[in-house]
Amino acid sequence: MLDTPRKTNKVGSNVTLINVMQISSLNTLGILIARIDYAPWVRTHPGDTEILTVLEGTLYVGFVTSNPNNTLFSKVLNKGDVFVFPVGLIHFQFNPNPHQPAVAIAALSSQNPGAITIANTVFGSKPPISDENLVKAFQIEKGTIDWLQAQFWENNHY
Repeated sequence: MLDTPRKTNKVGSNVTLINVMQISSLNTLGILIARIDYAPWVRTHPGDTEILTVLEGTLYVGFVTSNPNNTLFSKVLNKGDVFVFPVGLIHFQFNPNPHQPAVAIAALSSQNPGAITIANTVFGSKPPISDENLVKAFQIEKGTIDWLQAQFWENNHY
C-alpha cells in the first residue's frame, strides 16, 4: 500500500502510516514506516526521530537545535537522498518545486509516535491558549492571533 500515490489535503500533504495499528507484530518494537506525499510548496511537521529517504522529486528539509543556540541544519534533498531528524527537535520538510509533487519514505523510532504540527498546536488548541499569552510569546497584535485561531487547522494523517 506504500506504492500508491495519495491525494494531498488542504495543507498539501498526506502521511500514510504503517504502524502497530496495521501490523500488530510491530508492537513493542519501537519502529514504524510512513509514505509522505507532498504537493508542490507544502510544509509539514512529522514527529519523533526520523530517517527520511526521497523517492521522487525534491525536498528542502531541516531541523532547529534547542535553546540557547537555535541553530538551523538544512539541506536540499533529491531522489535517493537521505536525512535524519533527531528526536524532540522542531523539523520541517518542504517541496520547493511548484510543478512536481514529491514522495518520501520515513522510518521513525516509535511504533506509534503521533505528530505535533506547530501551527495546529499553538493556534488550534481546544480550549485556545489565551490571547495574552500568545501576544507576548510571538510579539504580534491580538488581531493577528484572532485571525490565526480562526483558520481551519487540518490533520494531515489519513
